[in-house]
Amino acid sequence: MKVGIIGCGAIANIMTNFAVEGKLGIDLNFFYDRDIERAENLALQVDGTVVLEVEDMLDKVDLVIEAASPQAVADVVPKVLEKGKDVLIMSIGALMDKELRERLEKIASSTDSKIFAPSGAIVGLDGIKAASIGKIKEASLITRKPPKSLGIKTEGETILYEGKASDAVKEFPTNINVAAALSLACGKDVDVKIIADPSVDRNMHEVHVIGDSGEFTTITRNVRCSMNPKTSVLAAYSAIKLLKSLNENIIVGT
Repeated sequence: MKVGIIGCGAIANIMTNFAVEGKLGIDLNFFYDRDIERAENLALQVDGTVVLEVEDMLDKVDLVIEAASPQAVADVVPKVLEKGKDVLIMSIGALMDKELRERLEKIASSTDSKIFAPSGAIVGLDGIKAASIGKIKEASLITRKPPKSLGIKTEGETILYEGKASDAVKEFPTNINVAAALSLACGKDVDVKIIADPSVDRNMHEVHVIGDSGEFTTITRNVRCSMNPKTSVLAAYSAIKLLKSLNENIIVGT
């Protein structure tokens, strides 16, 4: 499987490192970034190709990884799907825009392409997806992050947001993909609380779900990427595992 990536930041760096070691399970061939130097640095590691426009890779790949921004999902992903190529979306918060999500689904259906959204920086999403077959009565997320990763300074615990996920992703588009993943997995606009907490040194996500199948709570304490404290290593790993599963004969989990 030939793959191109849009956005050559922390996620792309981790994936490229796996590709160098032969552990990615796919051929990472094409790189695009508005900062061409970043794309060139990664392409050199795997003897890949830098493209000046996303369209330049579309006739040569089977799948495109979006690892740039929510805006890239709106601007670029439709072009990829229209070419009949599969897409893996890292900026899953963009899919909380119902109009955009339905537009992408319509294009994918017409071109027989697939949209993949990895579980990202939380555990337990398989269980939530299974529970959604029944009725989910309540679903909530409490996210705690070091103030620096949220772009603020504070000496004490500060609640930055409390409300629905659909509004949270608008105010914190690069920090709250977890809320979007949780909402899309359970088919419910979940309750979200975002806390800047100087006492923590990791991104933390506590998920609580109650449904007719039972009740469960998960707590994830993520190691942050050294390149970008807003990004958790687990988010990159979840995408890598999803990519590897596309070539596996035994699939474990939903």
